[in-house]
Amino acid sequence: QVQLVESGGGLVQAGGSLRLSCAASGSIFSIAAMGWYRQAPGKQRELVASITAGGSRYYADSVKGRFTISRDNAKNTVYLQMNSLKPEDTAVYSCASRPFGRSVYDNWGQGTQVTVSS
Repeated sequence: QVQLVESGGGLVQAGGSLRLSCAASGSIFSIAAMGWYRQAPGKQRELVASITAGGSRYYADSVKGRFTISRDNAKNTVYLQMNSLKPEDTAVYSCASRPFGRSVYDNWGQGTQVTVSS
C-alpha cells in the first residue's frame, strides 16, 4: 500500500503562487505515476498534472505554462508549483498514485484546499 500526505494549500490572491507537496510512503517501488487532481464545488474532478516514473509529464490545457510538476526521489515527494493563479483554480487539490500494471489512480491523499481570491 501507498500512503500519500499533501501539504501547501491555502489562500492566495490572483496572480500569486503556491507550491503543493505530496509525500509518499509505503510501497514506493510500486508507483508508476503520480498525479495531482482538483475538484471545485459543483464540478467534476480533473487531472491537473502527472509525472511518471520515467519522468514523462502531463498537464491539463487549463494549467499549461502556469503549473509545474516535479519530484524529489530522495524525499519520495512530488510537488506542484502553481504560478499566475486564477480564481478558477480554486479547488480541493489531491495527489494520487497509479501502480504499475494499472491504468487508474488508486491511492489518494486527503486533499488540500487552494483558494484564489480576485
